[in-house]
Formats: sequence, structure tokens, C-alpha cells
Amino acid sequence: MFEVIGERINTSRKLVQAAVAERNSDYIIDDVKKQQQAGANYIDVNAGARIGHETEDMKWLIDTIQPMATIPLTLDSPDPAVLEMAFKMVETTPMINSISLEKERFDAMMPFLDGKECKIIALCMDDNGMPASSDDIFGRAKTLVEELNKIGIPTASIYVDPLVQPISTDSLKGVMVLDAVRAIKAEFSDVHITGGLSNISYGLPQRKIINRTFVSLMMDAGMDSAIIDPLDKKIMATIRTADMLLSHDNFCMNYLKGVRSGAIES
Repeated sequence: MFEVIGERINTSRKLVQAAVAERNSDYIIDDVKKQQQAGANYIDVNAGARIGHETEDMKWLIDTIQPMATIPLTLDSPDPAVLEMAFKMVETTPMINSISLEKERFDAMMPFLDGKECKIIALCMDDNGMPASSDDIFGRAKTLVEELNKIGIPTASIYVDPLVQPISTDSLKGVMVLDAVRAIKAEFSDVHITGGLSNISYGLPQRKIINRTFVSLMMDAGMDSAIIDPLDKKIMATIRTADMLLSHDNFCMNYLKGVRSGAIES
């Protein structure tokens, strides 16, 4: 089944930042409850936007969310020290967001990840910048999987992010990432594919219909996870429907549950 990483608890969002600054636990708890009810499988927690306050903000968010969360957390920070602190706090195996092949980030994250039981989002980014071709994405993904395997992270715990890029700048960007995902899954059948989807529609009108169509195409190519807003009812309905059509929903039970609850409407 497709896994949704709920993206809403991020201090780059003005309302979340205000709630964190004011230690408004009711706002955070209510938002997490809504994401869980909407079908999120993970809650991404990012406290990086308030410069100089990330450590205490992350600690407060975990203290606030963990007692009522029914799903695991995704610990989201570029700072291994913040992640180490957060990792020690969580009671359920978390997801770590993220590692890349950028030398500074890679060298900092590998010692942190060594020996830990966790899931890890691996970005197909290196010091040359964004990937320029499907072969480029595949090559970076292969290196990430192999390097993470060396420190004991099993392939099934790795979530490769192929880095979706705007199709408005190059009409081949959609096909490029779809081809890359197929190649990655052919080489590493146990690896997961995740990432944000909204970059595909950047600069174009009616972005939501582009995003919903694209997630269906990505799921057919092998994507089985995404970092999205689970309160976007239409994209969640699209994901559930595509899961069913791709034979990932036994007896259509998840689809039928969504219809009965009103989450899926025509």
C-alpha cells in the first residue's frame, strides 16, 4: 500500500511557526489528529525555520506530538545533532529525512545513521546540483543504496527521492523522472520511492490537477510513498484509487472504506 508522509508540521508554514513560538500545543495536536484521520502513515516534523531555536522547538514538538500520535514520526532536519536528540526521544522506529550525496551532508549523516534502526529518505542530489537525466538519477540512487547498505541500512528501509523538477522549464522532466523510477525499481525491487510531487507543476496554472495526474503516473512507475498534505482530499482520493487499480488494495477494501467515509467522491 502507498505510504503518505504528512508534511504539515513544518515551521516554514506561518501558522505552525506561530504555534511553535507560542507553544500552542492545541493547534499542533489538532493538526496531527487531522492528518492521521485523513490517512497519513507518517508525520514529518520539521522545526528548522526559526533560526537558533531548532533544537528546543524540535524537542517541544516531539513532546507534544508523541503522546497522541498513532503513527511514526519522520524526523526532518539537516543537522545530525538535532536528529540525534530527536532519535533518542522517539518510542517508535522513525524515518529520517534525509541524506544526500552532497559531501558535507553525506559526511555528517553517515556516522549518525551507522548502527541505527530507522528508515531513511535518500535524496538524489550531489555537489553537481539537481540531476540532469534519468541515468543521472539512477546512478545517484544506486550509490546511495549501496553506501547505506554498507552501514547496515537494509534496502527495504531506504526511501529514494528522485527529485521531481518543473515540467514548465523542460517538457522532458516528467518522462525523465518516470524512466528513472522504473530503472531504480528494476535494480532494487525492495527500495521505496518517495518525495514531493508539487515541483512538477511549478509555474503552471491549475497545479493541483497536474499533481494528481502525475502521482498516478509515478505510482505506475513504482513510486509507493509521497511527502504531501494528507488534508488535500482530492490527491488522497487519487492515491487510494490508483492503489486499487494497481492491485495494491486487496478486494478493493481501502477504496471502499474511503467511499463509505466520504473521502472518495466522484
